[in-house]
Amino acid sequence: MEKNTMPAAAVPLVRISGGRRLMGVPWTVTVHAATPAAGERGVAAALDEVERLEAILSDYRADSELSRLSAAAPTDRPIPVSDDLWAVLTRAVAIRDSSDGAFDPTVGPLTTLWRQSRRSGVLPLPAKLDAARAAVGSSTLVLVDEPRGVTLTRPGMRLDLGGIGMGYAIDRALAILSAQGIDSALVDASGDVGASGAPPGEEGWRIAIDPIPGTPAAMTGQILLAQAAITTSGDARQSVAIGGRRYSHIVDPRSGIGIDGPAAVTVIAPDATAADALATAANVLGPVRGRTLLENQAGCAGRFVSVDGDGESDIREVQTSRWPGAGERTFPSQR
Repeated sequence: MEKNTMPAAAVPLVRISGGRRLMGVPWTVTVHAATPAAGERGVAAALDEVERLEAILSDYRADSELSRLSAAAPTDRPIPVSDDLWAVLTRAVAIRDSSDGAFDPTVGPLTTLWRQSRRSGVLPLPAKLDAARAAVGSSTLVLVDEPRGVTLTRPGMRLDLGGIGMGYAIDRALAILSAQGIDSALVDASGDVGASGAPPGEEGWRIAIDPIPGTPAAMTGQILLAQAAITTSGDARQSVAIGGRRYSHIVDPRSGIGIDGPAAVTVIAPDATAADALATAANVLGPVRGRTLLENQAGCAGRFVSVDGDGESDIREVQTSRWPGAGERTFPSQR
């Protein structure tokens, strides 16, 4: 008797979404799963993972592992840390080194001071700025491999993973979904986005690109994203005018104050951890040095948009060589 060799019909996947407010912003997880129950379990597990990581990586929560580590500074010996905090700190230090300090996980004293300036509308006093700078820099944070631990060398230190922790949480949420057999998922942390496999029948997830309100239509649009992440970093919604000058909420670790705006950088990278941190670093470096940074990162692409006046002709755009062009909106490229 001849066996039936015809492949079984594929079971249609169902689309399930769920959300929660975590790390100070709305999170949405969307999956394509075999059943509604499997999709709901996956979404809940992914959001639970982000909530778990918030208790480790948040610099707003005094009881987080990160805050407790900062409070111990200076340390006379390496302090053991969890696997997750170690993973984020090692990536943060690597990106700090590759960006010449434009991204720095020790920037906490300066971000605290700058938040005060954004509320008061007054630039930091030079003496306070000097004191904060003394607790920031590559020599203040030492990662020790054996036995694994973290040494903080200066009093007054405050680690700040705001430019990388959310990206890491996106990657971990996608990993949780993959472990549950869900291979088509999108995690959106209020615009910081990570994607695994494309939705059924599609080349990728459709991600809108609109970095600065009022950007000309030619600079907006959509990108189809699969097995990659995308982040836009800029001052479109978080800026302050002091003395007639516009400053971003993003602090330059070298000057201690917010960078000039309005400007935005969109970065696409193989994972959200890299996209998050590189977008911050590229914003600090600006389009010339920032473009060089992104060109030297494997699998990364970026676009810089800045405004120098009030008209469309005053909007400037700089792209890296791998940024998807008008006729190639899928990333990574399928060619």
